[in-house]
Parts: sequence; C-alpha cells; structure tokens
Amino acid sequence: MKSVRLVIPDLFLPKDFAAEVCAELRLPALEKLLGRGRSEILESVPLENLLCEMFGMSCQADAPIAPVSAAFDGLGAGCWLRADPVHLRLQRDQMLLLPNMEISADEAGQMCASLNIHFAGQGMEFFAPHPQRWYVRLGTLPGIHTRPLSQVIGGDVRGALPTGEEAARWHQVFNEIQMLLFAHPLNESRDARGALPINSVWLWGGGSVTGLLQKSYDKVSSDEVLVEMFAAAAGVPFAAWSEQWQAPLTPALSRKERGLSSEGKQLLVWTGLRSALQSGDLAAWRTALQDFESGYGRPLWQALRSGKIARLQIDILGGDSIRRVLLTRGDTRTFWRRARRLAEYSLT
Repeated sequence: MKSVRLVIPDLFLPKDFAAEVCAELRLPALEKLLGRGRSEILESVPLENLLCEMFGMSCQADAPIAPVSAAFDGLGAGCWLRADPVHLRLQRDQMLLLPNMEISADEAGQMCASLNIHFAGQGMEFFAPHPQRWYVRLGTLPGIHTRPLSQVIGGDVRGALPTGEEAARWHQVFNEIQMLLFAHPLNESRDARGALPINSVWLWGGGSVTGLLQKSYDKVSSDEVLVEMFAAAAGVPFAAWSEQWQAPLTPALSRKERGLSSEGKQLLVWTGLRSALQSGDLAAWRTALQDFESGYGRPLWQALRSGKIARLQIDILGGDSIRRVLLTRGDTRTFWRRARRLAEYSLT
C-alpha cells in the first residue's frame, strides 16, 4: 500500500484540563507518530468541509452535506437542507443544543407531517427517511450560511443561527418550528415516559447536486456515518470501524479497471474522541484513546517502520487549527526528534 490518511477530531484537549486528563496516559506509538513526523498548522475547517475536500467536492463556506446525505437515505434529487431533530434547553442565559435524540420512525414521521401542514404553500417539504436525519426540500437554495450540527452540540445556538441575506426569514422559520414542536402532542407522551422533547430542528448543510465525487481512496473506514455517505457517493468500498487496523488486501482487478486513481490509498476517519467529549465523559475519552493506541497507533507505527506502508498523513482537528503530520519510513528512524507527551499539544 502506498499511503494511509488518518483523520482524528478532538485528540488535543484544552490546556486548563489536558494535563489532568492525560496524567499517566501511556501512548508510546501515537506519541512517536506525532513527534517523529513533520508537522504543519493549517486553518481550521469542520470535518464536513474536510470530507468535501478529500472527495473533490466543491465547498465554499458551507459544506453541501444535505444532497450527499439525502441520496444515501434514498431521497431523490433536489435542493436540500438537513433539518435534524434536537432538544433545546434554556440554561441560565444560554440556549443549549442536545442532539441524537431517541426517537422512533413513527414519531419522526408524525412530526414531519405536522411541519408540512404548517408550512404548506411556502416552498418547503420535510422528510424523515431516518429517525435522526430529517430533511427539508426547497425550490431553490436560500441565501444563508449555516453551521454543521457537530459544531453546535452542547453550545449556545443563539450565536450559531444562519447568517446571510435571507437570515431574518430563516430565523423566523426556526422560531415557528420551535413553537410547533413545543406544543406537539407527541412531546407530551415523550415527557410522560421520561424522554426529552423534540422541540426544534437544526438546519444545516444546504446543497442541490453532488456532482461526481473523486474516487480518491481504495478503501475507507470510519465510525462516522457521514464518511460512509461520501464513500457511497464516490463508489469507494467502505468498512465499519474495527477494533484493529486492517491493511487492504491487494485487489484482483487493476486500478484502471476499477476506475480508481488513488495509487493505493486508505482513508481512516475516527470520531470516537469527539463523541466522548460531547457527552462530557472524559473517562470514556481516555479509554477510547487507549484502545486506539493498541488497535491503530501501534500497528500503523509498525507498518510504517517495516515499509508495509510508504506514507502516513495524520490530520488532527480541534480548536482553531488543524495539525497535519506527515511521515515516511525514514521518519521512524529519526530518534533525535523527541516524542512529546500528549498533554503538551493541548489547545490554548
């Protein structure tokens, strides 16, 4: 195999608690990979935008995730916005967003039906092909910029609402949706059984057409469904995240016959640390990182040293930058480059 690209959000923690959380955390392989490689600091972009870049999809300020996602969920062509169900909680002077609500397909369908009745004749139609992935189809794309759901989880939504020339109109839509869902009869039954109400949706990722995505990799593996969606749109084989790194076997068909131009590349995208941080479970963050060390850090280090892979690129997303680390087999022999402890990379 020529190369592996590894993307990890939220590996580096904020400085005020990084030392405490990382205390006595032993990650020799990962620390060598970070310390021996050649690093550069890039401008921060959300994972959604980085995926667009990796698969050759045109992306401006907003990552047009919705059409890729809609196609994966069996919806047809059109102008799409994601409209994912969320719970908003007023806490002191903030309106916090909680995602990934437990919701049945029947509940999702009934709520979208109510939204369609309310917005009838306004050029928007809601769909719920997956209980936690809702969409609104529009006649034309609105003149707004949105924030990905992953960037507002646990934060104050009032500073992350749509901006742009049509922002006022969509703030009104947002308010109308909240009022309708707040009073929805299904939320009374949810409250009675101790489930959080679905009292809003998060609008994001607008787009109309995906175009032809690049087959930039031989194989893609991730624990994030959005990565699977991009792999499906590009026609690249996808494997669910496993406990142990697996190098792709040499395929029987030639690369030209399979329409690939990636020259033997594998993409790994791991979001296990992000999900732990978003839930506020730092113990789970440590456990996940220790499992990654044994299942991926150590095997990748050994594969690079032995020449089984020629090149490894690690993109670490977090804070206001991306740290990109590039390694070749020769870099594994640069013992004079000190392997720093993980806490030393903490975010300011």
